[in-house]
Amino acid sequence: MGCSLVATLKDVALKAGVSIRTVSNVVNDYPYVTAEVRERVKAAIEELQYQPNLSARYLRKGHSQLLAFAIPDISNVYFSEIANAIISAAATRSYTVLIDHTQGKRDNERAVLKGLTPHLIDGVILSPLALELEDLQPRVGSIPVVLLGDRIYDVPYDHVTYDNVSAARTATQHLIATGRRRIAALGMQETNAHETETSRLRLRGYTEALTQAGLPIDPHLIIRGLPVYSRSTGARAMRYLLSLDEPPDAIFCFNDHLALGVLRVVYEAGYRVPEDIAVVGFDDIEDSRYAVPALTTIAPDKERIGDLAVAFLLGRIHGTRNGPPERVEVPCHLVIRESTMKG
Repeated sequence: MGCSLVATLKDVALKAGVSIRTVSNVVNDYPYVTAEVRERVKAAIEELQYQPNLSARYLRKGHSQLLAFAIPDISNVYFSEIANAIISAAATRSYTVLIDHTQGKRDNERAVLKGLTPHLIDGVILSPLALELEDLQPRVGSIPVVLLGDRIYDVPYDHVTYDNVSAARTATQHLIATGRRRIAALGMQETNAHETETSRLRLRGYTEALTQAGLPIDPHLIIRGLPVYSRSTGARAMRYLLSLDEPPDAIFCFNDHLALGVLRVVYEAGYRVPEDIAVVGFDDIEDSRYAVPALTTIAPDKERIGDLAVAFLLGRIHGTRNGPPERVEVPCHLVIRESTMKG
């Protein structure tokens, strides 16, 4: 007969010289355990590397104290910063967050909605990229869900987002106010042969600003069919724009990764930013503050997004939110930096 290398409650109890019930009380942070006994049990847990049985805890409490945050692109710093906000908001409420990388694939996103593994998580915060409306219809026994972003509207889940149209209009109006007249829009993203809703909304804000200013909409200045929002994608698009007979004098990039690629190509081509070409991004990731020149960008309130998403999800989990689902827009603001400031 082989011996198990996985420590059990009984092993910890024997090591600490206490009952199994006492170990359980310490693991579950129950009161009525003396400080001396608690420390002894914790020392035994650490020495034996005991890991609580999550399934058993779920059966006892009805909750695992675990949430999932499912993102389509782990390389996008924006999602990392949102994850930090969600993790922080969850930690203040004694919850742990697991990160799941869906790669923007429909099957992966549907798997998240099923709860990853039965009883593993209490709920999920999902930023979908490929789900269709029928995928988001609630089913008996389905876990609570909060949506981020603008992939799908009118679904029976709480939804935290921001006004992409207004934000994109503000970014474009800022470029117009600096005297720019040939403003390119870089960021029409395509997945599964469909342009994403977020990119469509940002394009709408861009075109509204041009129309309001009496400027023409030049289709050659609208870059479409991007597979991902990356620095390399932004760089390739900028090389194309510079090859035009009349290159743009400003670029509105639909995220900061694209803008960072743009800045590099503009520099390599011998143009000056912002004197020759002004650049605006979207997301206000940390890199944007340290680019040379520093990047003007749209800044969503990421901390607010994280806090609202966690609060809404825990409200559904614990039954304190019983009303109809809400769609809440958090504020965005334009952060003006060197990439659009002359002199």
